[in-house]
Amino acid sequence: MNNPQYRGRFAPSPTGPLHFGSLVTALASFLEARSQGGQWLIRVEDLDPLREPPEATGQILASLDAHGLFPDEPIRFQSRRHDAYQTAINQLLEQGDAYRCPCSRKDLQANNGHHPHHCRNGGAAAGDRPFAIRFALRDEDCHWQDLLLGPQYQTVRAELDDPVILRKEGFYAYQLAVVVDDIDQNVTDVVRGSDLLDMTAQQQQIYRALGSRPPRWLHIPVILNEEGQKLSKQTHAPALDDNAPGKNLFEALVALGQNPPQTLAKAPVETLLDWGQANWHRGAIT
Repeated sequence: MNNPQYRGRFAPSPTGPLHFGSLVTALASFLEARSQGGQWLIRVEDLDPLREPPEATGQILASLDAHGLFPDEPIRFQSRRHDAYQTAINQLLEQGDAYRCPCSRKDLQANNGHHPHHCRNGGAAAGDRPFAIRFALRDEDCHWQDLLLGPQYQTVRAELDDPVILRKEGFYAYQLAVVVDDIDQNVTDVVRGSDLLDMTAQQQQIYRALGSRPPRWLHIPVILNEEGQKLSKQTHAPALDDNAPGKNLFEALVALGQNPPQTLAKAPVETLLDWGQANWHRGAIT
């Protein structure tokens, strides 16, 4: 049954080829959307060309295709969305929800996280020092319900936690772009790794400042290597073998606690995805 009220997405950063941890997240978001009769999107978060090998985007999309994970709408590339991000920044500045900040990390560390230039009060408006733009958080005891982890609580501290939304180098930051695109694409539900849990309360304030309701959240455990580190490019996670998509999907279903029958270990991609959709149980994830 089609459910237009559910829109999910998978949003990889093209810093390298897709690895098993990313496949697990992609599959979880795909199956959650499909089990709800909803729509599933792919968004490439290509915001930092200094960290993105030119071949990475093509490798990621080829891997998703090989594993049968096709979006319901054309793929979105954040590198083509700069005008939308700048419009949002202008709005936040005009509302007093963002400010210019020339402070270095060293400046902030020396002042226990406070801004020596009184940036939030407009003290950094003048001068020719390079500056970032930060979102002006408000003190908040934030509560929300995670669809897997249950009740969540985070304390947000104004000034001390204010995230950068435009870097000094001129690159738009993840914290801004992810919210702007979720709003524009009418994303209702976000399935992502628990390594991003800590920034949820901050992002919810950005959604509201831009006049939108935050999505529902489902944070899944990250996949670890033998040393207990999150699988990532930084920990040298190997690229997926796109010649063995069925094997990869079966192992991803196991990692998500879905307990697929052993008879599916060598099943084709379509069969595995159909089984995953019909038997998806988010509560089995551990």
